Amino acid sequence: MERRLSAIVCADVAGYSRMMGADEAGTHAAFKAHRSAVYPVILNHGGRLVKNTGDGFLLEYPSVVGAIESAVGMQALMAERNGQLPADRVMQFRLGVHMGDVMADEDEVFGDGVNIAVRLEATATPGGVAVSAKAYHEASKHLSIPLVDAGVHKFKNIAEPVHVWTWEPVRSESPGPEPRSASNLLAHRTAIVGVLPFTNLSDSSDEYFSDGLTEDLIHALSLQSFFRVLSRNPTFAFKGKNVSTRLIAREIDATYLIQGSVRRAGSKIRVTAELIAPENGEQLWAGRYDRDIGDLFAMQDEITTNLCAALATEIYRAEASAPSRSSADLTAWDRFLRGLSHYYKPTKADYEASIDLFREAIALDPALSIARAYLATILTQGVHFGWIRSTRELWKEALDLAESSVRLDPRSSFAFSILSYLNAMEGNHDAAMDAARKAVGLNAYDMGARGVLGICHMVIGEHRQAIELFSTAVQQGNSDPRYQWPVFNAFSHYLLRQYDASLSWAREALYLNPNHLQVLCVRAAALAQLDRTEESAKAVEVLLASFPGLNVERHLRNFRWKTAADTAHYRDGLLKAGVPLRSVNLVESGSKLTENS
Repeated sequence: MERRLSAIVCADVAGYSRMMGADEAGTHAAFKAHRSAVYPVILNHGGRLVKNTGDGFLLEYPSVVGAIESAVGMQALMAERNGQLPADRVMQFRLGVHMGDVMADEDEVFGDGVNIAVRLEATATPGGVAVSAKAYHEASKHLSIPLVDAGVHKFKNIAEPVHVWTWEPVRSESPGPEPRSASNLLAHRTAIVGVLPFTNLSDSSDEYFSDGLTEDLIHALSLQSFFRVLSRNPTFAFKGKNVSTRLIAREIDATYLIQGSVRRAGSKIRVTAELIAPENGEQLWAGRYDRDIGDLFAMQDEITTNLCAALATEIYRAEASAPSRSSADLTAWDRFLRGLSHYYKPTKADYEASIDLFREAIALDPALSIARAYLATILTQGVHFGWIRSTRELWKEALDLAESSVRLDPRSSFAFSILSYLNAMEGNHDAAMDAARKAVGLNAYDMGARGVLGICHMVIGEHRQAIELFSTAVQQGNSDPRYQWPVFNAFSHYLLRQYDASLSWAREALYLNPNHLQVLCVRAAALAQLDRTEESAKAVEVLLASFPGLNVERHLRNFRWKTAADTAHYRDGLLKAGVPLRSVNLVESGSKLTENS
């Protein structure tokens, strides 16, 4: 069992038992939504989730400054989220922060350091933070956050009295809803999606809301370029009729149907939705959203955005795993879908199979824009993962693919996103920003486009703006493998010299891909900058075991960040960690990569 000095944050929900008594399922759903929303704030400050409790969670931070700033950041975000809700639906955290000696056993932490944080949380006001004097005095000279002296407290089972400092939020106005895009894409795709009118389970006066939500969802999904979405007329013809989904699908020629319900009770609305493969009746996805009405249009926009992000990704997955619909030779679209099925199983062998199938699809149908966009994506991801050797020819091919994808489908936000990303990687910063803004303008519901806009900010050195956009993409629950937000968060935090946060995001990225070359590199650099010499040496050992020919000069060759100081800072961390400056002998062993961009 290891002993170490840590900053501990303990959180719980004020009045949780009362809320559970009034509405068990709704309270639990709201708590999970709030917890997901604050998670990027935790990682952005270098925190680690130790465990979830019934009505809260326990966090560990290597820096007490990061712990206090994270606690205040979480409460500020919660104040924003609660700002438009009626008083009886507000959910407020209480947070306690302490720095002390803890015992660590695997992923758990124990000891007085944890116990004091738990006691402090109980003294915090709802929406506020209570900080021990030990933590406050250690961090105060680095904080711009005003804390108030709350005096000395005697806690149960804690031998010595604890001097407490507190912070409480100032309510701020919530931002208005995002502007909606009026564009509509009608390009034919194999999959046809029908959105059935959401059933109103409340008073007839609420019919306008269920119909409005259905129409918003049709609009949001129609901005996707992967599938075709039927307009309201074919599906609204079945409103109020007791017809099986299989018959409806055959009547309107739909591959997938989305159906749902809306129930209103006082100031609260519950929306349920499900994605169905109507031919066999299989439920492919189901979700539920419990929201307080507050600003009705803002709430409707939020539900639409969340539904669109979840449903679009699930339709991609369903299409990727669907059997070929062609009884003759495989068509270009069938080959693309087979390639997509391998893409969703991200191993080196699957990436190679995916690339071959995307190339075959393009050869059969040179106008298949989405296959070009995916091929450009997978080529560059393969380089960053360390699975594909980086060459000028590869990057030129990827950029050519992205440019042709945009020409073939100029209303695809995904095509503009990959074009933006590749221009950013090539150092064409203005062109990258223009393409990213075009992608967001084409589809305001596309969280991937917003994240790529963040990448544009990152490569020109605007890291705070980048982190804000990455965090928004993460908070929407975007699980699409096209987007690697933890990786970019790790780099932006590193370049801001927020090394603990960089390590938190690197750890998150390595859960998904333990051998990600770029992440292994930035982790080693961040550890070195923290003077964690033994750990950085071990990180470099792991890195070079997988990529034995790696050296700093070759690795940085294709890093075209606008700010020379950013590149120099990253280079310094790699060298400080012990990554070789250059290799005398470059060797490739079997299929193992020995050099990188």
